[in-house]
Amino acid sequence: MIEVNNLVKYYGNYPAVNKISFSLSEGKIYGLLGPNGAGKSTTMNIITGYIGATSGSVKINGFDILEEPEKAKKNIGYLPEIPPLFKDMTVDEYLLFVAELKGVKRAERRNHVDEIEEKTFVSDVAYRLIKHLSKGYRQRVGLAAAIISYPKVIILDEPTVGLDPKQINEMRELIISLKKNHTVILSSHIMQEVAAVCDELLIISKGTLIARGTPQELEKLQNKGTVITYKLKGQKEAIEEVIHNDSKISSYEISENNGHISVSLSTSLEPDEALERFYLLFAEKKIIILESNALKNSLEDLFLSIVSNDKEDE
Repeated sequence: MIEVNNLVKYYGNYPAVNKISFSLSEGKIYGLLGPNGAGKSTTMNIITGYIGATSGSVKINGFDILEEPEKAKKNIGYLPEIPPLFKDMTVDEYLLFVAELKGVKRAERRNHVDEIEEKTFVSDVAYRLIKHLSKGYRQRVGLAAAIISYPKVIILDEPTVGLDPKQINEMRELIISLKKNHTVILSSHIMQEVAAVCDELLIISKGTLIARGTPQELEKLQNKGTVITYKLKGQKEAIEEVIHNDSKISSYEISENNGHISVSLSTSLEPDEALERFYLLFAEKKIIILESNALKNSLEDLFLSIVSNDKEDE
């Protein structure tokens, strides 16, 4: 559905995008991740035909975005971070206008817009001026405009920025529903955001694609397991003996604080398995556990680790 081949974009002497290549298939939601300035928005702007590439090619449903822009763009719906809405129009007027621009036939336009309004849950505000809508509703209207004429590809740039938790959940449900009939690209620098809705993730750093896979596959790339923190009461030597003799512990820190001993350790075990294991080991040495907390390293931790390693390589 989408083929990106050796994409390069220079701003002056700065390579905002540096030889990125990937292909995306139908019926999936892809997350495009990276820190601010990584090249995500530039890549999406080239894919949509908003800006040209220095070199390389982009094909949408078989059409080259540079050589056949009109045919390629008919297959794209785009929701930028700030939707380009005409705020003095009602929702219905605006969507009918977009439908006309996108070539929806006059005889079909009314029914088509009604269907889109229902899908994106804006029917109840269809006759209100856009300038009087909340941020959440404006995002929905922007999404409605993006999916008018049902393009093959939907590209969403930070679609939940500025929304409250309820609005974020509603927007996520809308995005998930799109993959039944569309290929969706979701750009974000928030790992939890894309992990909640995406089938596959692409991580970009300094204009380069540095990792790709499902959330589960990426977790396995550099899985540091579980981090457990303890507040213990007992002999420090006995605690150190438990830690030194356990092959499941990859690293640890230990300190004495106000009559107790604080321990932070990393292990390859899952949280429940680790807590049970170390409970038994400490009990054998008559070490009292005053507090314990186990935290599984998240995809966000992995993302930060990947980006950090990429910088070190440079």
